[in-house]
Amino acid sequence: MSATTPAIVAKQVHKAFGSTHVLKGVDLTVMPGTVTVILGPSGSGKSTFLRLINQLETLTGGTIEVEGELIGYAWVERGGRRVLQTLDDKQVAAQRAKLGMVFQKFNLFPHMTALENVMEAPVHVRHMNKSEARALALAELERVGLADRADYYPMELSGGQQQRVAIARALAMKPDIMLFDEPTSALDPELVGEVLAVMQSLAKDGMTMVCVTHEIGFAREVADQVVFMADGVVVEQGGPEIIDAPREPRFKDFLQHVL
Repeated sequence: MSATTPAIVAKQVHKAFGSTHVLKGVDLTVMPGTVTVILGPSGSGKSTFLRLINQLETLTGGTIEVEGELIGYAWVERGGRRVLQTLDDKQVAAQRAKLGMVFQKFNLFPHMTALENVMEAPVHVRHMNKSEARALALAELERVGLADRADYYPMELSGGQQQRVAIARALAMKPDIMLFDEPTSALDPELVGEVLAVMQSLAKDGMTMVCVTHEIGFAREVADQVVFMADGVVVEQGGPEIIDAPREPRFKDFLQHVL
């Protein structure tokens, strides 16, 4: 992918669940090698937006492109006209492979060790042989500071360690873009820092990241772009300096409550 090709382009993205209109025309561009942090109150549509990028939900309206490719659909010729056709499951899986996603809950397999959890997708999705997958998984566990916990089961790990295993598991699929959906919200306060440190390290390595979080300090220090969402729309966006000088009253009010 060219450095000038956006990693993600969302245009007029809408999402409704029945009569509930969660996203109401979101526009956002994410450039490769940058960190975008999405802030906003609960119910503003932040997590839904990430799930749409990763095709865990389907669009109600608008388009999303990942690395210049329309996701979920393809243009085809039909009767002399170009029309959008929904992709099949195999095509969606191929597109999704470009993306790694880390959720609030760690979703680790409890009967597998940390190493086995990280090996699982490379073996069964990428069809990597077990010795290669083991070496890859060990490298990713080392990257998140858990090489010494490879043989531990999830119940033997702290919440912060489990979330770092979940990050290693996503990285093992070698994604171009990492999506983080409030990765520290389920953690005890003293464990938040170890997860944010891993994310900060990924940012320094040039990983393209979109992070939904309430961690304002992380946004201020690491983000290239800060986006504030409320009521299903982008209210304000800009560089991290907007945290200290917000223009919009809704953003100012939000910051007063979280800082």
